[in-house]
Parts: sequence; structure tokens; C-alpha cells
Amino acid sequence: MRVHHLNIGAMQPFGGALFDGQTASFGGANLTCHCLLVEAKAGLVLVDTGTVGHDAVASGERLHPFFRAIDRVRLVPAEAAVQQIRRLGYDSAAVKHVVMTHLDFDHAAGLADFPGARVHLSQAEAEAARDPGSARARARYRPAQWGDPSRWTTYGNFSDHFYGVPATRLDGIEGFRLVWLPGHTPGHCGVAIDQDDGNWLLHAADAIFNLREIDPEDPRTPTGARLYQWLMETSQVQRRRSLAHLRRLREEHDHIQIICTHDPAAFPATEQPVRSGRA
Repeated sequence: MRVHHLNIGAMQPFGGALFDGQTASFGGANLTCHCLLVEAKAGLVLVDTGTVGHDAVASGERLHPFFRAIDRVRLVPAEAAVQQIRRLGYDSAAVKHVVMTHLDFDHAAGLADFPGARVHLSQAEAEAARDPGSARARARYRPAQWGDPSRWTTYGNFSDHFYGVPATRLDGIEGFRLVWLPGHTPGHCGVAIDQDDGNWLLHAADAIFNLREIDPEDPRTPTGARLYQWLMETSQVQRRRSLAHLRRLREEHDHIQIICTHDPAAFPATEQPVRSGRA
């Protein structure tokens, strides 16, 4: 099972290292939007769809002005999932499944670009997005990004386990697990991928914003990232429980590689670079 790492758009809030842990200034940070394209037995599987779709202008218009401004969302058409998939030599129509960790605006912008794909997500996340109960929820969930929700397959029973964390297998996609990591949103999940060699890749999405959070020796979070976590979390109790799960997996299971969405340090150096320019 081959995995391609895609940086589909990015966010560049002012604050530098306070957000990304590495930019040596207080200018724009370089926060990735780390998504995955997996060559699986079921065909091409996309994990999350980033901040930008094929129509960058429309992507910008679909964002809430507050988040577009504070996150300084980068909208470069060449970074859209459909464009990156084509550069890898595939037809974007070959993407048969899209697995969503959650439906925040910076993860779902490309969903409408894959009208023929089956979309997998937690039932709790689908319900929260369809019926937002606050101004913050309405700002983060942008229905214009989604395409046709009738193609969603939702999961409410997490009775399976991924090394002690509630999880569920995905219908029609062998080797994948949706791992229950709520708190950032009501139905936030990670996506675990069996690497076929005894190892697993776990995309923890926004359950953590920076890999330093699960460092076994010195766990810490850049100040700006921590503040943004507090702004966006829907349950601090659940978020901290999810964080504890990830720290335990990191400490006890060397065969599980954990990545997240926005930490540039989690993005493989062999893949496309994180660019600092804005459209």
C-alpha cells in the first residue's frame, strides 16, 4: 500500500514559531495542510481534501471571512488535490473513496472536486456539520465545500479498537480504520492505515496541532497553536482524552507512525516542499 503525502494549501498566521514551532520570526508561520493519497486495494483513497479546491477563487469565497483573515489561508490552484493527483500520473476520477477526519473548512475544501467518490466520516461529525448550533460552528462548517452529502457513509459504532482506542473498520476499504479522537470537533477522528509490513500510519489530524505534544520526554505545544486549539475545541475533556490516547500510542507502539495536519515537521522532506508565498 503506497502512501503519497500532499500539502493541499496551507495557513500562514502571523506569529511564526508560536504556531509552527520552527519559523525564526514573528511573520507568517508555515502550517501545512497534510493530506494523504493512498494506493489501496480498493483503488485510490484520499484522506482529507485541504484548504483549496480546483477553483481557488470559489474556495476563498466559501471561507468565513474571520478564518480566512486570521489563518491567512493560502489559495494556490496548483496545490488543489485534483491537480496534485494529476501530477502524480492519475486521473482524479480514480479516487474512489475520501476519508474525512472531520469537516472543518481547512480539511473539506476539495470535497466537491470528487463527485464520484464515496465519502467516509463519523456520524457525530456529520450531525454536527449539518446542524451547527453556534456562530463558531457555522463559521467552521461550510456546506458549499461538500458537494452532494447523499454520498456520505457515516459511522456511529466504534466498537472495534485500534490498540486500545475506539475505532471502526471502513466499508469497502481494506486496511483502514477510523479512530475515535473527538474534542477538536464533536466527531473528530484519526485515520489509521495498515502499511502491509507490520507498521501503521495514523493521521491524527487536529487531535494534535504539533508533534511536540506527544513527545515522551518533553511534551509541549507552541503558544499560538495552543491558543488556537482552545478557540476551536468543542470539548476540552474529550480533546485531552484523545491527546492521552496519542501519547500512549507514541510511547508504547514503535510500529505506529503518528502524523498530524498542520505541523510542518510532520511532512516528509522527500515530498513537495512547504512554500511560503501566498496567492
